[in-house]
Amino acid sequence: MKDNIVTIDGPSASGKGTLARNISKYLGFEILDSGLLYRVYAYLYNCGVEHSQITKTINQDITFMSDDNGIVVLKEKNNITDELRKESTAKAASKISAIPETRENLLLLQRGFYTPKGLVADGRDMGTVVFPNAKLKIFLNASPEIRAKRRQLELQNRGQEVNMLALIEDIKQRDLKDKTRKLSPLIPAEDSIVIDSSEMTPAEVLSFTKKLTKKEFNK
Repeated sequence: MKDNIVTIDGPSASGKGTLARNISKYLGFEILDSGLLYRVYAYLYNCGVEHSQITKTINQDITFMSDDNGIVVLKEKNNITDELRKESTAKAASKISAIPETRENLLLLQRGFYTPKGLVADGRDMGTVVFPNAKLKIFLNASPEIRAKRRQLELQNRGQEVNMLALIEDIKQRDLKDKTRKLSPLIPAEDSIVIDSSEMTPAEVLSFTKKLTKKEFNK
């Protein structure tokens, strides 16, 4: 029996987060941004929290809240969202995610986001490892150049300047690491629907995905 879950996997800046937020609102499902969860993990580790204590710290001290701009993360009462969205944190999360202990520690935590109400989970191995029994699996992709441009605009809106050529190269290198790692490589699940969003607007991707949800969830 398939679980009441939509998984949205894909590389960095492919539009997973935007699609996941919009589809979760449309379906009335809970949402899991696994990439953000890995960034929280990396942030806590860099703050000196040991691997064995990180999931406990996340459960006790971290709060995930949704607003119009996405997901806000609080550590106790301090908003750490901007720190988590920095490129330095993204690189730290990518590095620490390759450690088996990290993925083992986060697996049950990620699965704990599921409720009978339903869940939209975005990441890199949601459909292959974390929720293999999801009803609808999507693999969202786009060219490195398009993704770099999207990431550049996102960072500029946060007041951060980046070198475009360096950003493209960084994305290509991150893709290579994600696709070739032995542990949970970035690959589409066999039963996933692959969407290339390079020439699509977020609205077009959302419209296409809504058609898919009507078939699986009658919504």
